[in-house]
Amino acid sequence: MADVTYGPEYTEAEADYDQLALERAEQRKKRFVVSSIDLYLVLTVGVLVSIGLMMVWSTTFYWSEPQSRLFLQQVRNVVIGGLCMLAFGALDYRIWKRLSVPLMGVLIIALLGLLVLPGIERVFGAKRAYFDGAVQPSEIAGLIVIIYMATWLASKQTKIRSLTYGLLPFALLVGTVAGLILMQPDVDPAVLILITATAMFLLAGADWVQIAIIVLAFAVAGVVAVAQFSYAQERLDAFVSLIRDPVESGADHSLNVIISFLNGGLTGVGLGESRQKFQYLQTPHTDSIFAVIGEELGLVGCSIVVGLFVILMLRGFRIARNAPDLYGALLAAGITLSIVAKAMFNVAVMASVVPFTGVPLPFISFGGSSLISQMAGIGILLSISRATARRSVPTRKVNETLLVPGVRSSISRVRQRASE
Repeated sequence: MADVTYGPEYTEAEADYDQLALERAEQRKKRFVVSSIDLYLVLTVGVLVSIGLMMVWSTTFYWSEPQSRLFLQQVRNVVIGGLCMLAFGALDYRIWKRLSVPLMGVLIIALLGLLVLPGIERVFGAKRAYFDGAVQPSEIAGLIVIIYMATWLASKQTKIRSLTYGLLPFALLVGTVAGLILMQPDVDPAVLILITATAMFLLAGADWVQIAIIVLAFAVAGVVAVAQFSYAQERLDAFVSLIRDPVESGADHSLNVIISFLNGGLTGVGLGESRQKFQYLQTPHTDSIFAVIGEELGLVGCSIVVGLFVILMLRGFRIARNAPDLYGALLAAGITLSIVAKAMFNVAVMASVVPFTGVPLPFISFGGSSLISQMAGIGILLSISRATARRSVPTRKVNETLLVPGVRSSISRVRQRASE
């Protein structure tokens, strides 16, 4: 009688089982990669950028030559910013700790170059950009200072409460960058950098005495800046006169912004139908773009934009809270604070709550350097979020049957088991 072997059949079944296991493992891996990305943050930024493109077209089509030139430039900026976001999101965020010192060195050289190199064109009385306005170091400075401050604060930890390891180095580092930006002169980016760096200093463990000293120094620097720069004095005078008598004040821009919001009402006059942008609003495609949103999309459109920034803030602080280390937490908090502070300043200016500043609305206003640096910052946030997700082992539900001695029937249960 011939022997019967089951080897081939068993091998084939085993191969099918192994293939099925590999496919399931690959599917779980793909699901884990997708789940490690903060989709809420990505969608929020995507909607803000889409609104920005829509509003840039609405505020430039009637004077751009050719008609779509500035809109296509903004599309290019969005593409470059999106690629930066993807690249920075794929990189391990800890790489920026090693690059923080070289980046700070390059930034200081770039800011010095604006002051000493010949041929730098003045725009609105300031030397702010290279290559005919294409690269503006003060916009990129915010992100680099955040990276450097996170590295420095994480390395010092409890030592930042001392004068020699905390307050003095902080004043030297941040004061150097802010001072170079003020010398262009450009007050607004310098103020935002000081605010963001001080908030990071506080979050890292600085005491309130140090914060009080810093605030006092800011106040003195503000008084000096107002006295030194005529345009800052004019802005402050216009704001004070607006508060005293809105009708008779010389704050024409603020009054035109108020008219824009009144025209818009609840639902707006319609996309592209703003009248104020044609003659009365200064730089409607950058600093005053929120007023155009108020006129064309109404209170509803403004509320949606503000709500999106609130979501961005919540997601950013959530990433900071769950970050794997102190460096990641400070980095995420600094990036989030920087973006939210810019949005708050822009909206506050349009609401006539603070004096006029030249701060663009993040992700929405026209501009290359600001948009690209902000989307690069979002990429770093996504990298920190992915690192947090990798710390937790992905699990899956499995059914188990327990045979308990002395019990006739079996017990079934469902529990979490680590995925392969």
